[in-house]
Parts: sequence; C-alpha cells; structure tokens
Amino acid sequence: MDPQLDLTNRILSENRKTRRWNTVFKVLAFVYLSLILAPFLPSMWGFSTTEDEHTAVINIKGAIAENEEASANNIVGPLRTAFEEESAKAIILAINSPGGSPVQAGYVYDEIQRLKVLHPKPVYAVISDIGASGGYYIAVAADEIYADKASLVGSIGVTASSFGFVELINNIGVERRTYTSGEHKNFLDPFLDSRDDESQFWSGVLGGVHNQFKSVVLEGRGDRIDADNKELFSGLIWNGEQALELGIIDGLGSAGYVAREVIKQDNLILYDRKKSPLESILSGLRIEAVRAVNLFSGANAIQLN
Repeated sequence: MDPQLDLTNRILSENRKTRRWNTVFKVLAFVYLSLILAPFLPSMWGFSTTEDEHTAVINIKGAIAENEEASANNIVGPLRTAFEEESAKAIILAINSPGGSPVQAGYVYDEIQRLKVLHPKPVYAVISDIGASGGYYIAVAADEIYADKASLVGSIGVTASSFGFVELINNIGVERRTYTSGEHKNFLDPFLDSRDDESQFWSGVLGGVHNQFKSVVLEGRGDRIDADNKELFSGLIWNGEQALELGIIDGLGSAGYVAREVIKQDNLILYDRKKSPLESILSGLRIEAVRAVNLFSGANAIQLN
C-alpha cells in the first residue's frame, strides 16, 4: 500500500474516533448536568411545587425602578404564578418601599387589577417599615391594606428635582454652549436660567401624573377615605395609627397576623423570581473573575456599605 495513502487513512480513522468520543462526552455531560439540575427545574421556571393550601406572599422591597429588585418585571412574574396557582387561596403584597417610578408602579397596579378579574382571589397589602408614594400606589390595588402602628404610609404626591448652577459657572468664568432644535429642548438644563413659562409647563406635567395617582387612590379606597380632604393628596406621610384614622389603611398588623387572623390561612409561601442554577453559577464565576483581576491589579471596587 502506498505509504502516503496509508497515513491518510490512519489520520481519517483517528479523526472519526475523536469525533465519536467527543459526541459521547457531550452526551454524558448533558446527562450529568440534567441530573444535577433536575431538582431545580420547577423553581427555574417559577412553578409552585406544593399542593397544600396556602397564602402566597409577594415581596415588594426597595426602590420601585426598572433595574431594581422591585421592578415591574421582577414582581409581575411571581404575581401571575400566585394568581394562577389554585392552592394559593389569598395573596399578600409584603411592601417595604419608599416609592419610585410611577410607570413601574403603574405596571404592577394594572397587572394586579387584570389578574383579579381573571383569577378572583383576595389580595392584601401589608406595609412594614414604609409604604410611600409608588409603594402606596401598588398597595391600593389590594382589597385591604394593613401596616404596623409605626409604619410610614402615604406620600401621595409627585416630585422631580434638580440643581441650578447658573451663578456658579458665571463666577468661575465658564461659558455654557448648547445647540438645540426646538425652543424648549433644554428647559431642564441646570446651567441655564429657569423660565416662568417652562416652570409652569413642568408643573402641569407633574400635576397630570399626580392626578393619575389620586384617581388610583380614590378608586382603590372608595368611601373609606374623605375625598375632600386635600391633605391626603398633599404628599404628607403618616404613621400607621394616623393612616388608620384617615382611612388609607384598614388595620394594624403584620403579614403573619393578616394570614392568621384575617385570611385564616397561615401557611405562607413566598413567590419570588429566583435565579436559575445556571444563572447563579455564571454570576458566581463573574464575581470571582472580577475579584481575581482586582487582586492581581491592586484595584479596589467602589462599594456602598
């Protein structure tokens, strides 16, 4: 046999063997990972694994904003699962939030209202430390609201703030140059003098959002509040006892109290958006990689602790 042809045949044979072994190893790796991840699959997709009757708890913690823990995306998924779960006899919104985006709060409020029609079941909001502004906006979607006597509740108002640096740049000799198309395109620029007409316009925008907030509160609380009490919509915040007197909450108590004494079902199950095992592994690897780079480079990450 031609030596060159013999060498070619051996190379091709070795390549075929290599491909076969690669296929075998890939199949074995897939089976191994499947066995490891199998117990976590229900939680990866947000399925409830219990058939026992219970009260579903949805956490709404921290600032309500798109990229925060209390974003609409993070809250709505568990909400849908809780409403669709037949063994969940009631839902508690466990709120501890100073507020945030009216858009994100509005998304959650609207989704609760939609789900209450599709899957009717009682919904209770329980405020711990604070349920203000956007946090209270979500709370009024519930059938009843509870808080601790020292909780902070309310702040039914809208705010937008900035700074003005006009005198500062004049004093240090800085010339501000902006190029816009549209007379009011830069009306929020902190380095330009405010104009009365633009201030009135901005107040109108905020007033419109405030009216939306008031409409939601009036719809949610109904005759439990005095609609003519202007202080209710002034942006003030009250403790739990004052809030009860004003009718913006229905009672004093914790989530455990509401489950035990009001719902009569104190088997509480938290519905939460959980990271899949793969997400957790990748997240851990990223953290360790950053730590390794910082260790060898001598860099220290800026942290807020």
